[in-house]
Amino acid sequence: MKKTLLIILATIMLTTMKAQEMQFSDSAVISLLTCSPGQEIYAKFGHSGIRINDPVTKNDLVFNYGIFSFNTENFYYKFIKGETDYYLGVHPTDMFLFEYDERNSMVWEQILNLTPLEKRKIIDALIDNYRPENRIYRYNYVFDNCATRPRDKILNNVTGYVQLQNTTESKTFRQWVGGYVGHDTWLKFGIDMVFGMAADKTTQQYESLFLPEVLMNEFERAKIITKNNENNRNLVKETRIIVNSDVTESQSSMLITKPFVVFSALLLLGILLSLYEQRTKKYYTILDSILLLGTGLAGIIVFYLMFISLHPLVKNNLNILWLNPFNIVAAVLIWIKPLRVYMFVYQIFNIMLLVLSLIALALSMQDFNAAVFPLIVLIFIRYSLWVVRIKHRIFRKAKFLIKSKPGN
Repeated sequence: MKKTLLIILATIMLTTMKAQEMQFSDSAVISLLTCSPGQEIYAKFGHSGIRINDPVTKNDLVFNYGIFSFNTENFYYKFIKGETDYYLGVHPTDMFLFEYDERNSMVWEQILNLTPLEKRKIIDALIDNYRPENRIYRYNYVFDNCATRPRDKILNNVTGYVQLQNTTESKTFRQWVGGYVGHDTWLKFGIDMVFGMAADKTTQQYESLFLPEVLMNEFERAKIITKNNENNRNLVKETRIIVNSDVTESQSSMLITKPFVVFSALLLLGILLSLYEQRTKKYYTILDSILLLGTGLAGIIVFYLMFISLHPLVKNNLNILWLNPFNIVAAVLIWIKPLRVYMFVYQIFNIMLLVLSLIALALSMQDFNAAVFPLIVLIFIRYSLWVVRIKHRIFRKAKFLIKSKPGN
C-alpha cells in the first residue's frame, strides 16, 4: 500500500512539474546514478539516471530516460518492430531510490567533478530536453537508451573532452548482452535466435557504454582533458553506494532451464525413436509435423525481425536457414498423401538449408547458440529419414503405375 501511494504521488509530481519550475544554483551537485539489474526482463541490464541535488533551492531530482508505458496502444507490436517511444521523466530522488530499494537493487552514485559552467550547461540541456516537445525519444536498446542519453548529456557538455582509459574488455554486442542473461538460459537462447550477424561486431569503447554498469566503470577512471591541459581532472570526484542490496545471485540447477541439455536430450530421444521406427516400420509423423510447426513459427519471427523490424542487430540472421517460415504450411501438408511428391521436393530443399546452416555454424559465420547444434541435428535426421521413406513409396507407386498401363 505504501509503495502504491508513493508511486501515485510520484506520478502526480512528474506530470505537474514544469521545466521552468526546476531552479538550480551553482551549488548544485550533479551525479550519475547506476542501478544494478533486476529480475524482470526489461530490468536485466540495469539502469542509469542523472541526479541534481541543490542544497540552496532544495531541489533534489533524478532525470530518468527509462520511462515507458505498457498501456501504450499496440505496445508489444511496436516493441518488436522497434517503434517503442520512451520519454524523459523527472522524479524526486527519494522516490526514485525507493523503487530500487523495494526491488532490492543496488544504486551507486558517482558525484561528477564539474566546474560551475559545466554544471550549468548540463542542467540547461536536461531542462530543455524535459520540455514536452523534446522529452519523447525513439528507444533503441543498444544505441539510444537510458544509459546512452545520460552519457551523451554529460560528455557533450564538459569543457574540453572526456578521455576514457580503455580498460573495458573488448566484446561483441552479443557477448555484452549474454553476460547479463546467463550462458545457457532460455532468454539467452531466444536472444541468440533473433540476433543477426551485426550482433557479432566487436564494439568500440564508446559503443560499449550502452550498458549502465559499463558506463559507471568507465566513468570511474575517466579524465576531463581541457585546452592546454590547464584544468585536467578526474571526471568522478566521489563514488558511494546510496542503496544497498542483500541479493545473492543464484542460477537454477534444474536441467529443464538449460536449452542445451533439453535439446541434447531431445536429440537422444529422437535418435532412439528413429531406430525404433526403422525396426518396427511404425512411423511417427506427428514428431516431424511438430518440428516443422515449431521451426516455421520461429522462422516467421526471425523473418519479420530481419526484413520489417527497425532493430539494428537482427538483420542478416543466418538462423533463417534452419528456421524456414514456410515450414508452418509444410507441417499441415505433410499429412496429405496426394501432396507427398511436392513435400518430398520441399524437404530436399529443407535438408540443403540445414546443411548450409551447419556449414555456417562450423565456419563461425555467425555466433550461434550452443543449443542450436543438437536441435539442427535432430531436425536433419528426421527430415532425412522422412525423405528416404517417402522416396521408396513414391518409386513403388511409380513402378506400379507403369506396370498397370495397357500394353505392359
